[in-house]
Amino acid sequence: MAQKGVQLDRETFSCCICLDLLKDPVTIPCGHSYCMNCIKSFWDEEDEKKIHSCPQCRQTFTPRPVLVKNTMLAVLVEELKKTGLQAAPADHCYAGPEDVACDFCTGRKLKAVKSCLTCPASYCEKHLQPHYEAAPLKKHKLVEPSKNLQENICSRHDEVMKMFCRTDQQCICYLCSVDEHKGHDTVSAAAERTERQRELQLSRQNIQQRIQDREKDVKLLQQEVEAINGSADKAVEHSEKIFTQLIRLIEKRSSDVKQQIRSQQETEVSRVEELQEKLEQEITELKRKDAELKQLSHTEDHNQFLHNYPSLSPLSQSTDSSSINIRPLRYFEDVTAAVSELRDKLQDILRETWTNISLTVTQVDVLLSEPEPKTRAGFLRYSQEITLDPNTARTHLLLSEGNRKVTWSKQQSYSSHPDRFTSYYQVLSTESLTGRCYWEVEWRGRGVYIAVAYKNISRAGSFNECGFGRNDKSWALDCDKSSFTFWYNNIETPVSGPQSSRVGVYLDHRAGILSFYSVSETMTLLHRVQTTFTQPLHAGLRLYYLFGCGATAELCKL
Repeated sequence: MAQKGVQLDRETFSCCICLDLLKDPVTIPCGHSYCMNCIKSFWDEEDEKKIHSCPQCRQTFTPRPVLVKNTMLAVLVEELKKTGLQAAPADHCYAGPEDVACDFCTGRKLKAVKSCLTCPASYCEKHLQPHYEAAPLKKHKLVEPSKNLQENICSRHDEVMKMFCRTDQQCICYLCSVDEHKGHDTVSAAAERTERQRELQLSRQNIQQRIQDREKDVKLLQQEVEAINGSADKAVEHSEKIFTQLIRLIEKRSSDVKQQIRSQQETEVSRVEELQEKLEQEITELKRKDAELKQLSHTEDHNQFLHNYPSLSPLSQSTDSSSINIRPLRYFEDVTAAVSELRDKLQDILRETWTNISLTVTQVDVLLSEPEPKTRAGFLRYSQEITLDPNTARTHLLLSEGNRKVTWSKQQSYSSHPDRFTSYYQVLSTESLTGRCYWEVEWRGRGVYIAVAYKNISRAGSFNECGFGRNDKSWALDCDKSSFTFWYNNIETPVSGPQSSRVGVYLDHRAGILSFYSVSETMTLLHRVQTTFTQPLHAGLRLYYLFGCGATAELCKL
């Protein structure tokens, strides 16, 4: 307690400017005391304003008071010095380069603990005390230490900017509000802060909600990654098992064929060797008989010859040579041909099904597809140059403009081709379409079908088999002079929309979206399909033709 009392005395007799014990103490008219040199220096800086104030209470004096040494304080300070308790503040209390310094400390300045927006100045703990004690100063706005207090002073009027001009969106002082900002929508800075604080809070709530939403999305995507990896691992495992089974089945069939060939080989060789043995025995017997006959033929004694001739054994029955059926040198070549045929069929199956397998794999799309464009410029980002395949064009369809335009022509004929349509005036594109594509068709005349179709659509037969839109392998927009109609799987859907000689087609193969647009100054959706495409698609065109009146259609160069 004694120590605390001494400390209290020491603080009482300290100069609030230098924070040291008073040296040549003087008392100014308001009652506050300072070192002679400290208050002189402080007032010297205020001489230009011709108004001098107390650093603590801010009371002003005119003219500058005459300073007289306070002898009583000087004696008390000397007594206090004898106690030996005068100690300098700790180093960490002094302001460094990054700290806000007290504006009222002289010499080495202490750190400011608060800044006053009203004064405006920054204060250390000692110099701040009047703001807690003096009634006029208690109303001042104290904030955390700031180096930017000068920004709160109006550069024109040298006043604290306590107002805000909403018209010009800037802070102003009171004099500004009656001067160059007269008639503007002005409020107090505090009121504007309250309003902005409310907006800020709403923005924070919105941001926090978005953060929560995005965190949920991230969690869902993490779960999706786990699901994708799990599904992919299972698919790889099952695919390997299936292909292993196929390989084992083929190996077993290979082993069976090999075993059958070897068994048949053994049987046939045994039969041939058995027949060969019989023939060799017959040859041996015939040679022996021939030797006997040769010997008998050389007998000179006629009687002896006649006597021995009947005793010769008769010839055994000869092997019928007609039972030996020597085929052309093919033997097991037919088996090789049969196996080769099986190989070719398997290759065809694998080739056909591989496209579906590959497409099925690429159709795995976890994230939502990009939204369909809203403007023609947006669609043109996906424009694709498409040409027509002459091998698919029916006779009398003339292709021109680099195989982009089709016209009915009486003289046009083509050679036979398995891909050619033979029943209706139709043609498919050369290019297969996957991913996102956009193209436009300009048409004239009686009418056209603008379509997409799988490559394996029938090329001959009834209308329902090969006609665009009349089966489950094609989708078609029927365009004539008076209306649009959509066809799929022989189901007709009326389409409303502005008539146009130019039609845009947008395809998002992976998302299963097919859209037809009427293209003029604006783009108007005519019909949209949402389905699942199982194969790559080809663009298709079919021309009306009746009584010599045909139509033309051209894939536009975008």
